[in-house]
Amino acid sequence: MKLSYPAKLSVLAALCIAAMVSACKKDNGDITDMPSTGRPVTATSSAYVTQLFSYTPAPGQLINTQAGNQDAAKTVLNGNQGLVTLGAFGGSLVVGFDHTVVNRDNQDDFIIYNNASTGFAEPGVVWVMADDNRNGQPDDTWYELAGAAQNLPGYSRNYAITYTRSATATADVQWTDNRGNKGSVKTNTYHQQAYYPDWITTNTYTLTGTLLPTSTINDTNPTYITSNGFTFGYADNTPSGDKLDIANAIDAQGNKVTLKGIDFVKIQTGIAYNLGWLGELSTEVKGVADLSLIK
Repeated sequence: MKLSYPAKLSVLAALCIAAMVSACKKDNGDITDMPSTGRPVTATSSAYVTQLFSYTPAPGQLINTQAGNQDAAKTVLNGNQGLVTLGAFGGSLVVGFDHTVVNRDNQDDFIIYNNASTGFAEPGVVWVMADDNRNGQPDDTWYELAGAAQNLPGYSRNYAITYTRSATATADVQWTDNRGNKGSVKTNTYHQQAYYPDWITTNTYTLTGTLLPTSTINDTNPTYITSNGFTFGYADNTPSGDKLDIANAIDAQGNKVTLKGIDFVKIQTGIAYNLGWLGELSTEVKGVADLSLIK
């Protein structure tokens, strides 16, 4: 079909406009694909985490006590004087802020309060997430914060332990891992309640996370085993609280990622170890705060 000269001009004009729109999308990015700019701090924003999304501890000597149940997990919100145990390896807590914690250049961004003391740290791996889909839920991508142990022997990602409910409350809790090993969370006379979480209805459950080395543990004196912290990068690691930098985030392949900010924090017990009469190594948390809002 032949087009008249005016019709040809109209078609050419339409094609030019379409090309310009396409070029703009290519240069500036489709708005639906742009990353979240986050939730700004307002006059009513809290410096501390305000939401508890999940508490899934591993078995431990303080589980099913006032320091190891769902109510205990809520005490870490809105301040830094709560206390909750995460139990043995893999136990975790997921909390969220009421605003986006901004990744500040060359500065630590948030702090995790703990009950660590000199010679007795119980390091926990820290994960962060941005609310990219803006639905207020921690259902986007978790990024581990790389710490001092990342390149040490014994550091291992995607490590999993399956715990089995004991026949009696005072019996050790048996476990197997995804490397063919087995062991137990040992009970002691100081805490005689069940160590397996009462609210978990299945007789087995599996926890997966990053395993940290045991190189900071000194068990040469079995009657008093000590556990020192790493130089940086973990929860329940430093007596004064652990300051963390979002810039240390890494992806599933261990590659560095750049995040503008984060909305959610996950803390996971990082070491599988029995400290003798002191019980299992279990990360504890007292609170989490945005350092930019701490006066």
